[in-house]
Amino acid sequence: MDNVRTRFAPSPTGFMHVGNLRTALYAWLLARSQGGKFILRIEDTDRARLVENAVDVIYATLKRAGLDHDEGPDVGGDCGPYVQSERKPLYAEYAKKLVASGAAYYCFCDKQEEHENSAEGEAPVSQGCPGDCRDLDPAEAGKRVLAGEPFVIRQKIDRSGTSSFSDLVFGDITIENKVLDDQILLKRDGMPTYNFANVVDDHLMGITHVVRGSEYLSSTPKYNLLYRAFGWELPQYVHLPLIMGRDADGNVSKLSKRHGSVSFENLIAEGYLSEAIVNYIALLGWSPKSDREIFSLDELVAAFNLAGLNKSPAVFDYDKLRWMNAEHIKALPVENFAELSLPFSGLAGTPLEAKYPAIAALLQARTEKLTDIPEKIAFFRELPEYDTELFCHQKSKSTPETAKTTLAELLPKFSALPDWNRDAIASLLKEYAEAKQVKVGQPMWAARIAVSGQAVTPGGPGEIMEILGKAESLRRMELALAKLG
Repeated sequence: MDNVRTRFAPSPTGFMHVGNLRTALYAWLLARSQGGKFILRIEDTDRARLVENAVDVIYATLKRAGLDHDEGPDVGGDCGPYVQSERKPLYAEYAKKLVASGAAYYCFCDKQEEHENSAEGEAPVSQGCPGDCRDLDPAEAGKRVLAGEPFVIRQKIDRSGTSSFSDLVFGDITIENKVLDDQILLKRDGMPTYNFANVVDDHLMGITHVVRGSEYLSSTPKYNLLYRAFGWELPQYVHLPLIMGRDADGNVSKLSKRHGSVSFENLIAEGYLSEAIVNYIALLGWSPKSDREIFSLDELVAAFNLAGLNKSPAVFDYDKLRWMNAEHIKALPVENFAELSLPFSGLAGTPLEAKYPAIAALLQARTEKLTDIPEKIAFFRELPEYDTELFCHQKSKSTPETAKTTLAELLPKFSALPDWNRDAIASLLKEYAEAKQVKVGQPMWAARIAVSGQAVTPGGPGEIMEILGKAESLRRMELALAKLG
């Protein structure tokens, strides 16, 4: 593909839905895999739905996801401005050209305009003329415009016959023209609708491949009629399958908040790594040639091809995302994991922060989401209440009675231990087990329960006691003995 130019054109109406982010990712991957350009355009024509600071959310999300753009509002380019509200006079000029050629007309019907869905990934709202403005004499319509009568400009669609186009994912599509209506191109306030602005902008910005959701398939013939009315070359279309969600009863429907977090921001807040989120959504509608599932962004660029895109809807599986997140966490250098996870740990700003690198080393292989961490390591900050039945462990033949004896005999040995580190602690426990002719698991279980009060911990007694320190470990063992009576 020569001179590939793709674009992501979000509407600043709030958070970044994973469907929107997937659209951006595939457009970016297509451009990067072909040595092309990726353009960011802000489509803010629907003024009623704008959310303050939403543009900043778009920038932050793309940056965190690693999707850099070659042209856009913040980096400039030869095709700017890249914010649609700043291009308003341009749309009026092109809309009037369509009126002059007979491909559009002035509509004066007294009808409240519906808000259109302008964000990529949302279905566009189509509106038909409620009156007979379509058949007005152009000269008469011109006089009413000059007289200051409010108007919109509508596309004039020939309802006879069919319209066909080819999509790189769904193949050849044919739609009967009678189902198409005369959509609004220019609203009463002079702002364009999404359906009109994206055609004008895609042409003027040289977009070669339009990547968007499959909900736009039915609207594409109207876009193509606009391209042909202007005498412009059609872009290539890449329509993406829907992303579905499954509820607790197993019912599948379009992904929404009732299925769980659906925004990039919320998934990050829940402890998912941006690399894992991007990796996962890349596979929601695209398949590599192999069974491989774990990819870095650079590896996705190398593997991406349009032939791997699927027609069938993809179901967002939170369990699969959790597994993939754990795999990405395991692959991190331990110092990177420590830095990323510290804000989630609850230990920042506490005396244990200095020991967090050692705690992180224990956690890394046992962490699926960063938000799981506080519960796993709460015992480091404070010994929880626990029942003496926790000292029971069939495999190591540990009971509250054996634990009481073991801890009473270990306490003076630990008190006399000159080097307080995991290796020295492990050696002492092993020597004790050999002397008592019991499995080493028995004293290890007793010591670990005593110092943690938890059946499951990241790390064994040596690692935990090294982090807690000698004084705190001995204190907790004395508390356990008192609890055992």
